[in-house]
Amino acid sequence: MNKKLFIIPFFIFLLVLLTFFYLLIIERNPSEIPSNLLNKNVPNFETESLLKKEKFISSKEFGDEIVLVNFFATWCLPCRKEHVYIERFSNKNRLRIIGINYKDEPQKAIQWLKDMGNPYSNVPIDRQGKIAIDWGVYGIPETFVINSKGIIKYRHVGPVTKKIYKKINLLIEEIE
Repeated sequence: MNKKLFIIPFFIFLLVLLTFFYLLIIERNPSEIPSNLLNKNVPNFETESLLKKEKFISSKEFGDEIVLVNFFATWCLPCRKEHVYIERFSNKNRLRIIGINYKDEPQKAIQWLKDMGNPYSNVPIDRQGKIAIDWGVYGIPETFVINSKGIIKYRHVGPVTKKIYKKINLLIEEIE
């Protein structure tokens, strides 16, 4: 009877130990935030464009080519640091870049793009942050890759670094 009493806690302890060991060895990145929009269509939205005197209508902008969407703001220091990589993407053939200006002052954004360089083919304005909410953005910068059918294939939370730049380049080559 006494031996049976010790066997049950031993097996519970062993189960907990195996669970922790399993969680240590599986390949997962705790900094990656899952997105409900992966492999789904781009959210529909309409807003004004920062640099063009026309409305930006998402249903007309996505679905013909591969598009990189970058949420940015002038007050965002990581956005400034990643800008060099966003500009590198603008030199790619068959890739269009749309920068969504998040909760920013339009005049500051225009000046920022003049000073830093404008890699974007269009810059929709997200004054209230509603577009970002529809996309599931947690904080900026965030970058998405949309295939030529208008489906979100990749999401990166945080600034684009050299490592992420290479990763996105490989992904773009795969979906071309």
